[in-house]
Amino acid sequence: MVKHLVQVAILQYLLKKDKPFCYHDSHAGAGLYSLLAEQAQKTGEYQGGIGKLWQYQAKSPALAGYIDVIKQLNPDGDLAFYPGSPKIAAMLARSTDSIQATELHPTDYPVLASQFARRRHSRIENMDAWAGFKAMLPPLHKRGLILIDPPYELKTEYQDVVTGLQLAYSRFPQATYAIWYPVIERAAVEAFIGAIVATGIKDQLRIELCPQSDSCGFGMTGSGMLVINPPYTLADDMRHALAEVSPFISEACEFQVHQLVAE
Repeated sequence: MVKHLVQVAILQYLLKKDKPFCYHDSHAGAGLYSLLAEQAQKTGEYQGGIGKLWQYQAKSPALAGYIDVIKQLNPDGDLAFYPGSPKIAAMLARSTDSIQATELHPTDYPVLASQFARRRHSRIENMDAWAGFKAMLPPLHKRGLILIDPPYELKTEYQDVVTGLQLAYSRFPQATYAIWYPVIERAAVEAFIGAIVATGIKDQLRIELCPQSDSCGFGMTGSGMLVINPPYTLADDMRHALAEVSPFISEACEFQVHQLVAE
């Protein structure tokens, strides 16, 4: 949830200016997911998050924007579909804004590509994320959001993110970068964050939401976003949004929003 809240808040900021922007999604997935599918019904994970929230009248603009996207996808009043990050971008972006996405999975890619087949200013590639940075960055538009959210199934992916970020930033330094990370083992998380800080890239904001404490011992206890070149409004927007959403998630839910590296 924190990934999409941050994404919505950044897109809301970019939309305030008339000048077009580029949205780039490094690990885009299928774009749209059925909550009635067997796997979603089996895990029931959505019921503890968006299932509790989607009819709520939010006060925070970021939370309200996120919930509105879910409502648009489910106009009949039944929660049946959930958007991935490229779908959220497509729903919020204007026709003049460009959308780029890369996805390697052989099943997810055609599903994703079909959703953008008729959209102008879109480039959806069956391509490795880091090759995508080389092929697509910098974009024509000089404003943008680069979302980086690999599955972290391999330990090497953490270093891959650091290397990939440095590559993308060298090509498109004025963009906002939003990097998702899972909270599974705290020492590993801090080492990963430390490696990104050590790149020397300025203006890094950390946002994290943990429904469970680190000591619970049940796998992933939360997730976070490291944002580079964040909108100046983002820190306050996320403090308000996460303070509002936390009581819906769990009694033990905690969040943090703080600047890691100054501008």
